[in-house]
Amino acid sequence: MAKTMLIGRKIGMTRIFNEIGRDIPVTVVTAGPCTVVQIKNEKNDGYSGIQIGFENKKDKHTTKPSAGHFKKAGAENKRYLKEFVPENGDEYSIGDKITVDSFEVGDDVDVRGTSKGKGFAGVMKRHGFSGGRKTHGKNSVMRAGGSVGASASPSRIFPGMKMPGRMGGNTVCTKNLTIVRIDSDNNQLFIKGAVPGGKNGVLFITK
Repeated sequence: MAKTMLIGRKIGMTRIFNEIGRDIPVTVVTAGPCTVVQIKNEKNDGYSGIQIGFENKKDKHTTKPSAGHFKKAGAENKRYLKEFVPENGDEYSIGDKITVDSFEVGDDVDVRGTSKGKGFAGVMKRHGFSGGRKTHGKNSVMRAGGSVGASASPSRIFPGMKMPGRMGGNTVCTKNLTIVRIDSDNNQLFIKGAVPGGKNGVLFITK
């Protein structure tokens, strides 16, 4: 269970200096404010959870079922929704705002996002293969995957074989990152290290 969660956007990476002048690489994230849109419970939904929304959007970009969902909560139309299970669900009410003030400097957080898409990649880039040797008559096979071991028996490729294919664009969670600075005026978190995805990517930050 999580203490709290925020949805945010990655701005980019920079560096800051601590009190003794040590250089700290950080990722700047605009996080929240997020609105509590729905509170789920065991009686009505079969489980407990808090649904939060992030970033307003226009009515013309909102379907009627979604608009009714937001209207019931007394909230503006939201572009992104996410659920989490808090340690104490009683502290939240519909319409509450969750901001960066819910976090403190030194907190460890998990950041989940979509990694950068790399397109179709070969085995050397995708899986770290060393490639074929470049001497003794070899030609045009330096970056090939080589034999996959499928002869008359078993006459097929086993599932999960490391082969060329689409790389990146997956949901990735980077755990135990430390918050080193909080800018409440601009709703920004400075998180030590790198987080998944490119600039303007949507991130889910869990405390």
